[in-house]
Formats: sequence, structure tokens, C-alpha cells
Amino acid sequence: MRGQTLDDFLTDLAARVPAPGGGATAAVHAAQAAALVAMVARYSDSARFAAHAEEISEILTAADQLRQKALQLAEDDAAAFTAVANAYALPRDAEGRREAIALALKGACGPPVAVIEVAGAIVTLAERLTPIGNRSVITDVAAAAEAARAAATTARVNIEVNLNGSPDPALLTSIRSVDLIVNRAEQVTAAVREELAA
Repeated sequence: MRGQTLDDFLTDLAARVPAPGGGATAAVHAAQAAALVAMVARYSDSARFAAHAEEISEILTAADQLRQKALQLAEDDAAAFTAVANAYALPRDAEGRREAIALALKGACGPPVAVIEVAGAIVTLAERLTPIGNRSVITDVAAAAEAARAAATTARVNIEVNLNGSPDPALLTSIRSVDLIVNRAEQVTAAVREELAA
């Protein structure tokens, strides 16, 4: 996916193929969120912001790393869901088909769980950047928070469908963490909007 144009990715997304799908989209949301945080941090890297230079540098480094991680998760998700499709494509009377499907579904939960973690980390960066970032581009911090929220909620849906009615305590913990991420993202956006209205 990294080498694709945006148009090619969206064409693949719109096609009647198992992957990419919602899970890869969640990871792309996260990558966009991280990129927005990094952009605001770069606009905040000057003498005007010297008092916060160390923190801004930390935010920038973390955001760039999270963007790369999210892109990898998009590819991981596509591969995981292809494995699910292949398991379902086994003949219905094939020995071990049910086990293969269950294993593939469990594996497909891995990337979206990681996307939720990345989304939470991005919201943390947005929270840190909101009070100290360049005010000229502060709306992009809110945009980052909203993209991170979309990443988390989209990933949650993909975990829920892959659970296939089988409760897993670790996965349920990830699902429950999404509401906190959503609330925190909303607070970042509210803070930015309040500043704009002042």
C-alpha cells in the first residue's frame, strides 16, 4: 500500500475484494492523524516556541514513528483479512476448516487492536500539542484528534465482527478503551473550537 497512489488505494477499497477494507481504513485514519500532529509540530519548531522546544521535538519524533507504524498496520490488516477470506474459501467439508476460520479471525483482530493503541497514543500527542503548538495551524490538531477517533472506532467495529461471538478478555479490554479515546479526542476538538470562538 505504501507505494500506491491515493486513487489506486481507493479503487482497491471500492472493489469487490476482501482487502483492503475497514481495518486497513482504520490504520490509514491513524496514519493521517499522526501526519497532522507531525505537521503542526514542524510548524511549531522555531525560536518563537523555544520554551517548548524539547517537548515539541519529542512529539514530532513520536508522531513520525506512529505514522510509519500505522501504515504497516494497514498492510498487516489487509494480509490478515486475506487469510480470513482464504479460510472461508476452503471446501465446506474440508477437515479443519472451522479451526482454520477461527484461527484466521483471531489473527485478524491483531492489527485493529494495535490501531486502537496507536490512536490512543496520537490523541495523547494532540493533547500535549494543543496548548503549545503554533496557533496558525492549531485546527489541524483537532483534525488529527478526529482522525484518531475515526481510527479507533473503525478498528473497534472490525474487532467486534472478527470476534464472531466469541468473547476474549484481552480483546474486550481493547474495545472498552475506545470510548475513552473518543472522549479525549472530543475534548481536544472542543478546546480548539473554544479557542477559535474566543
